[in-house]
Amino acid sequence: MPITTKGYGVECIEGIEVLEHVQRMAMKLVKGLKNKSYEERLKELGLFSLEKWRLWGDLIILYNYLKGGCSEVGVGLFSQVVKHWNRLPREVVESPSLEEFKKRVDVALEDMVE
Repeated sequence: MPITTKGYGVECIEGIEVLEHVQRMAMKLVKGLKNKSYEERLKELGLFSLEKWRLWGDLIILYNYLKGGCSEVGVGLFSQVVKHWNRLPREVVESPSLEEFKKRVDVALEDMVE
């Protein structure tokens, strides 16, 4: 079965907005975070926005594909992540294992996507 990701259709964007709204409200319940910005709360809790999580997953799928870990990927995946892949530092792209790639891409994504 091919691994693929869905494009950012209207339903998907609306769903992301709803989930991020819920995430924003839930984070305000954490003691000491109520008056901080969304980005500050995410950083303090060690979380990514939903957009970053989706990109993180797509980059992992692409890495796994390029290293021979899976045989097929949806064409839409390449169009969505190629610009981000090309911006990754060499040490991330050339990670010796999937686990090391995950660790390195976590750090790289902190500065890549708002």
